[in-house]
Amino acid sequence: MTDDAQILIAQLLTHQTLSRDHKLVKRALSDDLFRADLDARLIACGMKLLDNVYADNVTLALARDVEPKIFGAREVWQNNNIGLARDGVALLVVLWALIILPKRERQEAHQRAEEDQNDMFGKEKPMPRAEEASMGISYRSLVADFGEQLGKKTRLDMNLGQLNKLGFIERKGDMIIEGPLLDLMMDTDTLKDRILNGALADIFHRPMPPKAAVIEFPHAE
Repeated sequence: MTDDAQILIAQLLTHQTLSRDHKLVKRALSDDLFRADLDARLIACGMKLLDNVYADNVTLALARDVEPKIFGAREVWQNNNIGLARDGVALLVVLWALIILPKRERQEAHQRAEEDQNDMFGKEKPMPRAEEASMGISYRSLVADFGEQLGKKTRLDMNLGQLNKLGFIERKGDMIIEGPLLDLMMDTDTLKDRILNGALADIFHRPMPPKAAVIEFPHAE
């Protein structure tokens, strides 16, 4: 008899991400017994299924209580920057703030990317998928607005290429759009206020509160 939980875990390990429309992913998100079996197997390996209703894909991640045993195994905490230097991490946060936060606002308003913001019947529509609500940003605008802060064009291009390979973004001509991992690997609940009111307050033209938490981007190893 085919073990669907085993197959789903193997596929996620092989492909890194799977669409929410994938047959076994849909089952994991709707079948409580199947999800409980899947979670139990992943927990036994120190992992968890990572998904949220705003993203079109799912992936696997380390369980929170296992992270200290992995990244704290040595005297100095090993960061999990997947090879990104400090300016690469900064670029990732900027792209997340410029692409994901506006997309989530549109999704919560049940508004597709091309629709009028003043649609009074928007709330009666189903929440749009990420691909329907995500607009991306112009590469030229990114260079103009953040090139100086993020290492200028040569360094920016190198980091964009790395983020593209890792699955955080995709490039379509001049546009930089959301990749399958951009809305999965960033902890929105933790980062949103810290970013909008702290690290990127000047970008979003918001006054920084006296005790705003400013994010310190880690140095590359």
